[in-house]
Amino acid sequence: MDLARGFLFIWVLAILCLHHDSSNVDARYHYHKKQKEKGSNKGSPVSPSPVYAPDPQGPVPSSPVDVPAPQDPVPSTPAETPSNTPSIPSDPYPNDPGSTSSDCIFDVTSFGAVGDGSSDDTAAFREAWKAACAVESATILAPSDKVFIITSTIFSGPCKPGLVLQIDGVLMPPDGPDCWPKADSRKQWLVFYRLDDMKLTGNGIIEGNGQKWWELPCKPHRGPNGSTLSGPCDSPAMIRFFMSSNLVVSGIRIQNSPQFHMKFDGCEGVLIEKLSISTPKLSPNTDGIHIENTKSVGIYNSMISNGDDCISIGPGCSNVDIEGVTCGPSHGISIGSLGVHNSQACVSNVTVRNAIIRESDNGVRIKTWQGGTGSVSGISFENIQMENVRNCIIVDQYYCLTKACLNQTSAVFVTDVQYRNIKGTYDVRNPPIHFACSDTVPCTNITMSEVELLPQEGELLDDPFCWNAYGVEETLTIPPIGCLQEGMPQTIAETSQYGC
Repeated sequence: MDLARGFLFIWVLAILCLHHDSSNVDARYHYHKKQKEKGSNKGSPVSPSPVYAPDPQGPVPSSPVDVPAPQDPVPSTPAETPSNTPSIPSDPYPNDPGSTSSDCIFDVTSFGAVGDGSSDDTAAFREAWKAACAVESATILAPSDKVFIITSTIFSGPCKPGLVLQIDGVLMPPDGPDCWPKADSRKQWLVFYRLDDMKLTGNGIIEGNGQKWWELPCKPHRGPNGSTLSGPCDSPAMIRFFMSSNLVVSGIRIQNSPQFHMKFDGCEGVLIEKLSISTPKLSPNTDGIHIENTKSVGIYNSMISNGDDCISIGPGCSNVDIEGVTCGPSHGISIGSLGVHNSQACVSNVTVRNAIIRESDNGVRIKTWQGGTGSVSGISFENIQMENVRNCIIVDQYYCLTKACLNQTSAVFVTDVQYRNIKGTYDVRNPPIHFACSDTVPCTNITMSEVELLPQEGELLDDPFCWNAYGVEETLTIPPIGCLQEGMPQTIAETSQYGC
């Protein structure tokens, strides 16, 4: 009897092992709305994975070409109901960035990368990408203790699902415009195009070498003590995800971008967490994270300091959740700018909560150009700590980069915006609350609750600015905001043409 039981136990165990092996890859990809972490759940150490040698057929062909830039902002459709909206992906590899459970590792040094900080390793990265792209759940590894230089490159899909690019060393472009290959795009450095189920992670640094780009005499920007310094015109964005879905960016450090650090164009299902972005506060146009025509985005537990917006949300975005972000010095967290060149712009269902904004020109901002159409709706700013911020709460529907912008009657319709539990200190050079709404298209359904803003130093400024702004104070606001009009404007029926 004991012998029979022993055979039965071995038979059951074998069946369970076979089932586990066959479902290993699929089980790692379960997508759902990002939830707050309840604790650390580090997996067991992963057994050594095979390192793949270079493809004997040689390198991927030649110099990159530009991905066509998106046309004028595409009007978005109304936000879908939760049951139809793709959710933000969860991290399929929740362990530390340095550990991966991938079955196949493609070390770029095995493809000829030198990593000495002076050699051009572009061809090796392209070969490693080509090989890994064809393998499910593959990891491209840029190992630690090495500095890799690569030129402007497009990493294209489609690839097998589960692809990971793990940067444990330092990855950087050529040092400034004089070293930039003339045949390469000056608009972007690393582009990830037409990908699904891809992750960018690692314990390393992506260094932008932006200093020489910032000094180009093309675009004036503010310098110390109100002076004007030169800045970039045609400077490259550092990292761009284009027409891709189910993306994860986790744990990486990005710094000193020539222009925007990270852009998402035409993407859906984006998770960004534990990201560090750092650039000097006077570096021009160095937005931290910029999204446009992108839906279902989660940005969590990240630190951003730079010379422009920490996070900027452009036209065509919906279902954006931002939580646990520390921002500053910077220009704050912005929706916009929207409606440039009389375009239609639609942004809906954006939540920013449990954030800290410090030493910044702006706190939470909505900015639109005169002459645009479309709408900004379903916006919530909640539980935000301000620390010496110049414009803590601002809606600016007269956004203009010069003094030559003409007054126009059309405007993006701003409605259903909530400010709850916004507390801290402001820079007294500007009132902490500023609602400059369109003459012809009022802002409506603004809610103020538990807003308490005190001067960092000096006397309390008790004159928030409002123009054509309608809403309600649920609790007493500090400073008092008596200029917010109650109810709805008489011309509200005319705003229906601006819906999305």
